[in-house]
Amino acid sequence: VQLQASGGGSVQEGASLRLSCTAPQPTFSSYSIGWFRQPPEGDREFVGYVSWNGDSTTYTDSVKGRFTISRDYAKNTVYLQMNSLKPEDTAVYYCNAKRVIVSLWGQGTQVTVSS
Repeated sequence: VQLQASGGGSVQEGASLRLSCTAPQPTFSSYSIGWFRQPPEGDREFVGYVSWNGDSTTYTDSVKGRFTISRDYAKNTVYLQMNSLKPEDTAVYYCNAKRVIVSLWGQGTQVTVSS
């Protein structure tokens, strides 16, 4: 599975962005997908997760109520909708596909939020 994250950009505080994580392989739909981020001076951290069938999502506390993860199986795409962005959301965002013992990372996409 080759992952591609996209949709990042530079926005003002309070704006919204939607990140996409795609893969060309049909088996992408059988993977659970996690979103992670790495701030400029920090370690990579967990943002949120969606199960392979879309029935379960979870988020880190700092993004609850602002970020939403969804899946479009027809497009082989997982979205991270980010609303009410804050400067502390500035980071490189990565998606991770996981199935059993397999864990795959895509390239990151930069999100910059200015006040």
